[in-house]
Amino acid sequence: MGLLREGINEIIATTRDNAAPMGVILRDNSYAMVAFHGSHTAENISRHGWVVANIVHDPVMYVRTAFSDLEPGYFCEEAAGGLAVQRLLNAEGWVAFQADIARDTGESLVVALTPLREEVCSCTVNPVNRGFSSVIEATIHATRYIRREDSQLARLISHHASIVRRCGGPQEREALALLEEILLRECGFRTA
Repeated sequence: MGLLREGINEIIATTRDNAAPMGVILRDNSYAMVAFHGSHTAENISRHGWVVANIVHDPVMYVRTAFSDLEPGYFCEEAAGGLAVQRLLNAEGWVAFQADIARDTGESLVVALTPLREEVCSCTVNPVNRGFSSVIEATIHATRYIRREDSQLARLISHHASIVRRCGGPQEREALALLEEILLRECGFRTA
C-alpha cells in the first residue's frame, strides 16, 4: 500500500455515517491515529473497528466535516478485508483500515491502523497551494479555539486566514468564509 506518506497525512476520515478531518500517522511502516473522546469518530471506531482515510483536495469539505455532519448522499459502501466500510464519493483516493484501540489516554484513543484496501479514484494533479494548506491549519486551530478560547490560537487562525486571502483560489476563499462564519457564530471570533 502506498497512497499515504511518512509523517502525518491530513485526510477526511469516514466511519459509519460520519466524516471528519483527521491525521493518519505513518512512522516506521506503522499507521496510527488519535481520536478524541466524545467525537463520532472515536465512538464509531470503538463500535465498528474500521476507518477509511479519504484523500480529498476540497478545502470546503475539510471545514464542513470539521464542524458538521454530512448527508448520507456523500457516502458510498465498499468492501475491504471482509468488512463493509463507507468512503466519500468524491475521494480522489482512499485507504480502508482495520482500527484497533492501542491505548486510551482518558482524553483520546490512540488507534493502531492495519491497511485492508486502497484505491485511486482520480488521477488529478494538485499542485502545492499555500492557501489550501492554510485552510487546513486554520481549521485545526479553530476546532481547538472553539473548545478553549486561547489568544495564541486566535493569532494562528488570523495568520493562516491572511495567507488564504493572499495565496488561495476561489475554493480556498470559500472555505475561509465558511470557517469565519462558524467562528463568528460559535464564539464571536473575527479573523480580520
